Amino acid sequence: MKGDLHCHTTLSDGSLGIEDIIVQAKRTGIDFVSITDHDTMSSISRAKILGERHGVITIPGVELSAWDKTRGRKVHILCYAPQKPDRLEGICKRSCEIRTACAKEMIENVKKLYPITMDSVMKHVGGSKSIFKQHIMHALIDYGYSTHFYGRLNDELFDLKKGSCIVEREYPDVHYVLDLIHSARGCAVMAHPVLYDSTDLLKELAEAGKIDGAEVYHYTADEAAQKDILAIADQYGLIVTGGSDFHGLYNARPTHIGQNTTDFENLDKILKLTSKKNENKENKEISK
Repeated sequence: MKGDLHCHTTLSDGSLGIEDIIVQAKRTGIDFVSITDHDTMSSISRAKILGERHGVITIPGVELSAWDKTRGRKVHILCYAPQKPDRLEGICKRSCEIRTACAKEMIENVKKLYPITMDSVMKHVGGSKSIFKQHIMHALIDYGYSTHFYGRLNDELFDLKKGSCIVEREYPDVHYVLDLIHSARGCAVMAHPVLYDSTDLLKELAEAGKIDGAEVYHYTADEAAQKDILAIADQYGLIVTGGSDFHGLYNARPTHIGQNTTDFENLDKILKLTSKKNENKENKEISK
């Protein structure tokens, strides 16, 4: 058995709906899938129903935005199978508010350079819980200022270091995010450590016993990087995951569902870990 534990839908910055993801997973021979939209767990109930309908196991998930205060940059944490997901609702709402505030400011910046409107962006937001840069780029493409979501114009406007319209604010501290995940009795996995240059942070968190796993198999990690992350995982006994980080039309690079996968052994570790956390908590409550 194998699964893709990193997929996005129209609830965040993906272009396909929940059922599209699950049906495509079935077509590509994927046994289990996790929809990990940014800072929202709105997919969980619907994904479970559709997974059962199409014969694909669905693992509840969410990709939480966090901030590495030591290095002053973003880090993403994947949370799987939280037994008390309601405990994450507050942080999800807060991060969506931060992202949307940044996006609205970015739209105003873009409007000074290109004659687009807020409405032209919002029509692409649809059911998403936030406004993303991809939605802004979609509006620019609609009006012919680019033919690509990524490339010259995206870099000119939204490059994290030199983009003329980029707006970034701090997300909740990564240690706080990890504490919340564990209070929700979920499994915390660092997403794509290479993307935000978070390998050193991964090691620090692993040494402190604050992280449960690492996403080793991701399109941003070449063989050398995978080897480095695997070494940390082996040293500290971390769960090893893989996922496509699928966004459909909004993919930063060509990637498809099932391109990178997690094996059943590591999925089993996730489920046993969260189940054990739940049992331990229940036992403590009974003994009071």
